[in-house]
Amino acid sequence: MKVRRDSRTYGFSIRLLAGLGSLLVRLLAWSWRTRSEGANPFHTPGPFVAAVWHEGLVIAGGTYRDHGLAVPVSMSRDGDQVAAILGNLGFAESPRGSSSRGGTSALRQMIKRVRQGERIGVLTDGPRGPARQAKPGALALAAATGAPLVPVGFAARPALRLSSWDAAILPLPFARVQICYGERQSLPKKPSGDELEEQRLALSATLDELTRRAEQALD
Repeated sequence: MKVRRDSRTYGFSIRLLAGLGSLLVRLLAWSWRTRSEGANPFHTPGPFVAAVWHEGLVIAGGTYRDHGLAVPVSMSRDGDQVAAILGNLGFAESPRGSSSRGGTSALRQMIKRVRQGERIGVLTDGPRGPARQAKPGALALAAATGAPLVPVGFAARPALRLSSWDAAILPLPFARVQICYGERQSLPKKPSGDELEEQRLALSATLDELTRRAEQALD
């Protein structure tokens, strides 16, 4: 039987999971040997929209803890758990919504927050895939706000691949973690449907290439 989301039991379970999950990620990230290639967007003032594959969520959570980055999360129960863990890791409050539930509201939230100077990280093939097929949300956000889009690729060794739809990467203690940053991209303010689709396909290809480069750097 499912526990009601507005119940004390549900709230307690989410807080407990967030505490344990965030502690685990912090301990793992403390042990990682992390290297990066390309221009780290956090070293440049101003807002940006980072686009990453969902498989890199754990690496991103550990690497960007306590940076105040906001990551949109689905309105599902799984999303409740992810948002709570991110909050405990020092991320900004997550805009909630997805392509199927609350997506328009979440995009409005993100546009407002980017215009106020916040930085947003988008799991661009989330919340349920298909894996490694970019959705247009990050592109639409960058286009609407004028903030640069920054694609980011991750790899880690040794690491586990979870049996989730995204084959999420879980770097083991003392793993080598490689981050590859792509070039900052400026998008036209009001792209046509064809332009947006072309940009979406190009973003998928760029993220795949950055991921490949990150993996090769660990060979």
